[in-house]
Amino acid sequence: MPLRTKLIALLVALLAVMCLIIGGITAFALHRFLVRQLDSQVLDAAERAARFSPPPQGERPPGVRDLPPPDPLKAPGQAAGTVNARIVDGRLVFAARLTDTGERQQLNAEQRNTISELPVDSNPYTRYLGDFGDYRLIARTTERGDVVVTGLSLASADETVFTIGLILGGVALAGLLAAGVTGALVVRRTLRPLDRVAATASQVVELPLDRGEVALSERVPELDANHSTEVGQVGHALNRMLGHVGNALEARHASETRVRQFVADASHELRTPLAAIRRYAELTRRGRDAMPDDIAYAMGRVESEAGRMTTLVEDLLLLARLDSGRPLESADVDLSRLVVDAVNDAHIAAGEHHWQLELPPEPVTVPGDAERLHQVLANLLANASAHTPRGTTVTTALSASADGSVVLTVTDDGPGIPGDVLPNIFERFARADSSRSRTGGSTGLGLAIVSAVVAAHNGSVEVSSRPGRTEFAVRLPGAEPEFS
Repeated sequence: MPLRTKLIALLVALLAVMCLIIGGITAFALHRFLVRQLDSQVLDAAERAARFSPPPQGERPPGVRDLPPPDPLKAPGQAAGTVNARIVDGRLVFAARLTDTGERQQLNAEQRNTISELPVDSNPYTRYLGDFGDYRLIARTTERGDVVVTGLSLASADETVFTIGLILGGVALAGLLAAGVTGALVVRRTLRPLDRVAATASQVVELPLDRGEVALSERVPELDANHSTEVGQVGHALNRMLGHVGNALEARHASETRVRQFVADASHELRTPLAAIRRYAELTRRGRDAMPDDIAYAMGRVESEAGRMTTLVEDLLLLARLDSGRPLESADVDLSRLVVDAVNDAHIAAGEHHWQLELPPEPVTVPGDAERLHQVLANLLANASAHTPRGTTVTTALSASADGSVVLTVTDDGPGIPGDVLPNIFERFARADSSRSRTGGSTGLGLAIVSAVVAAHNGSVEVSSRPGRTEFAVRLPGAEPEFS
């Protein structure tokens, strides 16, 4: 999840929690206030109902032996929805509710039982009266000794709390939406310097830092490299790191340039004495009838090793020229004929292998240097023959891709290349002799030359290997189509 999304989500979540807490506390406090207010009304109604009682026995008119208990609902000031009941000698003699039209609605048995069980201590209690809902009820004793129960509905208070809750919820939701939009704008604006720092780092990532001369001029703008902010500290640290990396790249390039120049100069200078050694060895060998056999054998070995060293020097000189960026010759090369010739040469040189060809029916032409492309294929075939046992089948295939490029593959069914060697197979002097049998000497530069020559042709080379199948795939840009 992006940082700005996390910040906005945390902001909205925090505000939502605060809104819930504030709304809950507000609703609770409001409900308590309304209940206390209702309790005061219930006390007033109970007082009126208690006062509305017959006079004591001694004050009754002469000839009247007893008066029935009066109806508390007839007491003045009783509001609609008021519940009144009278208990005489522990027996509920009256229980009704005053409707909105002023009529009396009798309570059912369950409601009467709830009222009968109410404590008689003049304290308000909340009781559920079935269809009437929750009521605040008070039971108190009159001067006569009867018990009068009075109650008012909590529906109005609950409705008020519910309405306030809806209003608070709507306001909180609107506030959260506004806070989310505002927070998104603020966070986006605040993180713009970090985006610019990331953009600078992304530009550096795209640079080819592993080779050649690199002008590492990318830096974080001074505005985003201010020590007073956290993002500025990151930008300043990145600029310092880029400065160190730039210095290291310059030192690396200077060292590589000196090494390449040394290799080129040494290779060029070694060609002449090596040619002289070979010529003198060859001249001496021509007169071997007049010299002992051991001397003739030694001179033959001198000539052979001088030839091998000449090949190494030529390879090093070629790599030095390719590293320096010297352009190759460019002409239309018939890659099909070049493949046929190279495979025929490999068949003559290593007849113990099985050589196979897979060519398209039409000739394949690519722009490039014919001599260097032949060297690429010769090195791949020599690598296959030198590092696989006798009887290995080596298949050379040529095909044209839909994107116009040409793919050349050399595949063998040998033992494969070790996994720890495979990533470095195109590096100079890299060898995989531990698992692929060697039958001849090798300079370790063949595949490095393949990679360098293919790169000089704006192509690519890849390798995949497992026991029983090793494939080198060379992809080259095809020739431009001709229009008539």
